[in-house]
Amino acid sequence: MNGQLQYLILFLVAVFVAALSQVLLKTAAMRPHKSLAGEYLNPQVIGAYGLFFLATLADVIAYRRIPLSLGPILEATSYFYVTVFGAVFFRERITAKKLGALAVILLGIAVFALLG
Repeated sequence: MNGQLQYLILFLVAVFVAALSQVLLKTAAMRPHKSLAGEYLNPQVIGAYGLFFLATLADVIAYRRIPLSLGPILEATSYFYVTVFGAVFFRERITAKKLGALAVILLGIAVFALLG
């Protein structure tokens, strides 16, 4: 497990970075652009896709040591990141329904970690 720990952490960092890239893409989409090309070929969008590419590359590297069945469980942590980022960056409300959904997701991750 010790050899897997660094790959597990790499995978979780990659999920976090992918969620950040989504924030960059959403903020870029919310701004007006003078042209269709400007909408897709601006530094923020290109940077976001670059981050997403690096996160995907990190996932591929992490899958060399972590079980394939663990990937989707770790990927589920992105729902937590996206909810928090939505509240922090876009002032989205965290409703009781969202908290309940996050609790179910985190419970599922915990069950898999303990019993999987």
